[in-house]
Amino acid sequence: MYRHRLLGNVEFPYLPGKVVCVGRNYADHAKELGNEIPKSPLLFMKPATAMVAMAEPLALPEGMGACHHELEMALLIGEPLTKAAPEECRGAIAGIGLALDLTLRELQDELKKKGHPWERAKAFDGACPLAEFVPFDPSLDFKSLTLRLTRNGGLQQQGSCGDMLFSVENLLSEISHSFSLVPGDVVLTGTPAGVGPLNSGDKLLAELGDFLQVETIVA
Repeated sequence: MYRHRLLGNVEFPYLPGKVVCVGRNYADHAKELGNEIPKSPLLFMKPATAMVAMAEPLALPEGMGACHHELEMALLIGEPLTKAAPEECRGAIAGIGLALDLTLRELQDELKKKGHPWERAKAFDGACPLAEFVPFDPSLDFKSLTLRLTRNGGLQQQGSCGDMLFSVENLLSEISHSFSLVPGDVVLTGTPAGVGPLNSGDKLLAELGDFLQVETIVA
């Protein structure tokens, strides 16, 4: 069973909770999928059963069409947040890390056309591979962080957290006004452009600035 871990394989003391995801938080990604740029954060969730260790081989659903990678910065919540002001939110972050928001793109497109929820395309078992988390330094400037995904030696995704439409503090505040965040929850902050389908045997290298590097393979 998946458990959150801090850098150095240190087990986080709280059980995994929900994953709150933020869609279209990078304008270039919204544009590449032909979506409108949102005026407020677009939120959806994945259950704890979606979480798996990113360093383990990634198992994709069979017979469900293309499964796309979306590399994102992940925030591990260590303190409760309810109706919090932006300036209160940094104190609730226990760690920063990397996540893959795996998406069954064809199924998602079909559901969107029908006006149906996305859960079948976004919240399946294994849909949220997570790296170890780097303990959070409250003085960190999120705008200085970069995301990078290399697939089979070629650059696939690259972006700066400074390009997010909604800052970390504003995102956490906004989320906490809709539903409380508790220790063990994870927040995904959006993906830059360059998403695409994964194939069996693909070798991935995910990087968060100079803080974190994770290698994995698609089973």
